[in-house]
Amino acid sequence: MSGMYRWEGLDEFLAVAEHGSFYRAAEHLRVSPSHVSRQVARLEDRLQARLFYRTTRRVSLTEAGQVFLARCQRLVEERDEAFLAISDLQSAPAGLLRMSTAVAYGERFIVPLVNDFMAQHARLKVEIELTNRNVDLVHEGYDLAIRLGRLSDSSLVATRIAPRTMYLCAAPSYLERYGRPHTLSELARHNCLLGTSDTWMFQLDGREYPFRPSGNWRCNSGYAVLDAALRGFGLCQLPDYYVLGPFRRGELVPLLDANRPPNTAVWAVSPQRRHPLPKVRLLVEALKGGLARCPEYSEVVG
Repeated sequence: MSGMYRWEGLDEFLAVAEHGSFYRAAEHLRVSPSHVSRQVARLEDRLQARLFYRTTRRVSLTEAGQVFLARCQRLVEERDEAFLAISDLQSAPAGLLRMSTAVAYGERFIVPLVNDFMAQHARLKVEIELTNRNVDLVHEGYDLAIRLGRLSDSSLVATRIAPRTMYLCAAPSYLERYGRPHTLSELARHNCLLGTSDTWMFQLDGREYPFRPSGNWRCNSGYAVLDAALRGFGLCQLPDYYVLGPFRRGELVPLLDANRPPNTAVWAVSPQRRHPLPKVRLLVEALKGGLARCPEYSEVVG
């Protein structure tokens, strides 16, 4: 059987199976009902199997049709994705791209870089949701999400776009009054500035060491935690992009460097696709390059 003829009738078969009618399948494909009927009949002849039960009121799949449908859907989907991948390589990013990112990080870093990308691709439309919850990319219809820290969902395609090191630190004024902790066991004696997490992660003897901080101050904003730390209210644990500047200026002091938690990262995650969407791939590349140029990532303190 010639390879060319193997494809004939598949689209018509799938349309009839989906719509339960030769007439509605023809409307969907914008061809005549006789064309659909003829193509399905030829397909049945080649397969030597009946795919549909036909009555004057109803069309339904035979057992052979049900088995063939399951295989055909995947086959045609892969064929269409292959054509799409080639055509997309030759075209600029276009259409709608829906993405999600954490509020503070998104406002400071991601949105300006997305805007730079938009300025270069006029046919692209972007919807950005700033939220600190982990959206369900597949069920909520997102093409891309920027996530901070460690990933738990292995079903997503993840690209590391920037480092993310967590630092324990305090202002010199606080350390002058209360002393500098030299071991993890001493943290319980200090006032800790709480953010969104109830647990601070460290490493001890090559293993993760969780610590539950306590103190007289809490706010679910990293910038608010930073401000309180700069005022000498207590110890805090914040990501690099908050504290590298204050470290360089001597406004904060990094603590317990040997116990710093293993580096996490900033991730771009997207749903699994056999052929990744070029607009997503190109935006991820732009974000990775843009973050590398940010002054907050230009120096590592250790």
